[in-house]
Amino acid sequence: MKVLITGTAGFIGFHAAQHFLSQSWDVVGIDNFSPYYSVQLKRDRDAILRKDKRYRSCEADICEFEKLQKIFQEEKPEVVLHLAAQPGVRYSITHPFEYENTNVGGVLNILECCRHAENKPKLVFASSSSVYGGNTKMPFEESDRIDTPVSLYAATKRAGELMAYTYSHLYKIQAIGLRFFTVYGDWYRPDMALNLFADSMLHGRAIKVFNHGDMLRDFTYVDDIVDGIYRVVMADDLPLYDIYNIGNHRSEKLLDVIETLAQTLGVTPKMEMLPMQAGDVYATFASIEKLHKAVGYEPKTSIKEGIPVFAGWFKKYYGF
Repeated sequence: MKVLITGTAGFIGFHAAQHFLSQSWDVVGIDNFSPYYSVQLKRDRDAILRKDKRYRSCEADICEFEKLQKIFQEEKPEVVLHLAAQPGVRYSITHPFEYENTNVGGVLNILECCRHAENKPKLVFASSSSVYGGNTKMPFEESDRIDTPVSLYAATKRAGELMAYTYSHLYKIQAIGLRFFTVYGDWYRPDMALNLFADSMLHGRAIKVFNHGDMLRDFTYVDDIVDGIYRVVMADDLPLYDIYNIGNHRSEKLLDVIETLAQTLGVTPKMEMLPMQAGDVYATFASIEKLHKAVGYEPKTSIKEGIPVFAGWFKKYYGF
């Protein structure tokens, strides 16, 4: 079996590729090594994947349709796992066109490639908990309203869901979307909160804590996310199109997470309390009942277990 994964030099894509390789799949990885964050970190992830002879690394941009289509035609994957995106809620406020290009135009290119592929691959694609916007009902369920996004990033991820539905309806492409909730773990993105917190703590700087620490997040360990992805890929009885939450089904207080990280690193954190940032939401909390019923998804990693793994990797990789 062969899977084509976009974004394999990224955080979740790297872990997903490793898991598929461990299950004896052939993996075709596509990444453009965007400078949005450290290209060296992405190269290091890619170098690990390249050690497996069943992995093919393709440096390409999903916004380049002809190049993307050529890879599809050459490789003929049975499954497409679309994880590449322009990430970041706050960055979308100041760089809107990058989100339109990648998260809308890039998704359209993936859908067109699936449409024209002779073997009609199964498509599993990444969405985001951000589509729930400012919803206050907890936990978030797939049936909740999603027509009030509070960031452009959220709007583009919702657009991707809608386009996938349209292509599934028109061209009978199986398309399954997964709404990720605050994924963390080793080989983490340096722009994400835990990474920023750890870096500041170990350098003795104050960490920036938004909304004065009054925030809740459904932190989900990357291995649990990858397990859920793989279960969805392997399931042969899912609808032609559907959307599922994939999270930890626990909403953690941000200040508790900071305390756990500080204890793990053996430091006393300094905190700079700041107001809520534009585009942010107060809380995320995933209902995972639908995914559990569909594929048996059940996250296993608590914050107390996951943060030490992340912290150990962080200190080793960055030389602390």
